Amino acid sequence: MDTNNELYKAGLLLHGHKCPAMPMGLRAGGAALEALGVPRAMDGQLVSMVEIDSDHCATCYADGIQMATGCTFGKGNIQKLGYGKFALTVVDRKTGRSVRVVTRPETIKRSQESEFIQCRKKGVPASQIDAALVDPLVDFIMNTPTNDLFVVEPVKETKLGPGRPHDFNTIICSECGEVAVERYARVKNGKIVCMPCAEKA
Repeated sequence: MDTNNELYKAGLLLHGHKCPAMPMGLRAGGAALEALGVPRAMDGQLVSMVEIDSDHCATCYADGIQMATGCTFGKGNIQKLGYGKFALTVVDRKTGRSVRVVTRPETIKRSQESEFIQCRKKGVPASQIDAALVDPLVDFIMNTPTNDLFVVEPVKETKLGPGRPHDFNTIICSECGEVAVERYARVKNGKIVCMPCAEKA
């Protein structure tokens, strides 16, 4: 895979800046799909469980995973587990098979030791760092063989409960006048209201 790849270009557009973590997620998600022998999810047939948390290095990884797997926040088939790790598990709901892909320590170390990360540690936004500092990292991630970047664990059986069906019924909150999905409605003083209005004193 290289930077002319359509998924990379789309990932860059979604993500907004060049960095090594978004393509790392792109490659990890692709490795998971390959191991499972499944295509990118058009609907909710796959679930991605990403082990990152918030506010630490390389959370950009999740945007690459969304682009590669088709598991997105909007579809509701991606979960952030909050472990602060650079790993993901992709589950195929149809077959009940899953695979975990873990970024190798040396892959992370290469980024951590780069001038790009030194700039980030000083608070320089990724979008303002010279391309000469980030391009070699992106090229490394995009062109290195999968097994040199990641440990792809054996495919295993995984039981997921059935996904919750989408609710198409809505209400109009009697306090703020905004539309809310019906199952999130509450009753307050005998009136149907949204959750934020229900929680107001």
